Amino acid sequence: MTTNHTHHDHEACLALFAKLSEYIDGETDEVTCEAIQAHMKACPCCTTCLETLKRTVGFCEEVGDEPVPQGFSKKLREALSNMPHGKTSSDLP
Repeated sequence: MTTNHTHHDHEACLALFAKLSEYIDGETDEVTCEAIQAHMKACPCCTTCLETLKRTVGFCEEVGDEPVPQGFSKKLREALSNMPHGKTSSDLP
């Protein structure tokens, strides 16, 4: 089953996406929380993003602080710069 997103308000999604971390951490006010919940009911794409972010946060909490192997950051920047719509390695910190 496919979803028709011809009338999808991507600006609303982008505005919501900026607040997802705060939402997951319980740091949003009640009005924002309710707005996010209402948006999630109507937007399967954002719901998927939220669930993915929750799993990612959970994974990071499980792993804790692990040292990054030497050269990993450089390889990651190179991979990201080769992705469509990705930032170049010079755009990354």
